[in-house]
Amino acid sequence: MEKSTFEMIYDIVYQIPRGRAASYGQVAELAGSRRWARVVGYALHALPKGSDIPWHRVVKKDGEVLGGAESSGGRYQTELLKGEGVGFKDGRVDMEKYQWEKRRF
Repeated sequence: MEKSTFEMIYDIVYQIPRGRAASYGQVAELAGSRRWARVVGYALHALPKGSDIPWHRVVKKDGEVLGGAESSGGRYQTELLKGEGVGFKDGRVDMEKYQWEKRRF
């Protein structure tokens, strides 16, 4: 049986190691199409409460967290990432240093 798009996205997000972050576009590309970046956001939003998928490791390509660093969701995501040792620069994940390096090709 073929996996759904959300299942493929969850499989990729689950692989992001502790202390690293990936962009929505990067996850989309690894799941099958770079054009699915928004779909990655929808998939993560649809995660059931208590899921062990590390949604907090997915950020915008410039390292911005969910809703911006000053939103309640952004503060929570930042707290989770910092707890894993992810560094920030100017309120964003330092993607040069902490971006997960897995690529599709």
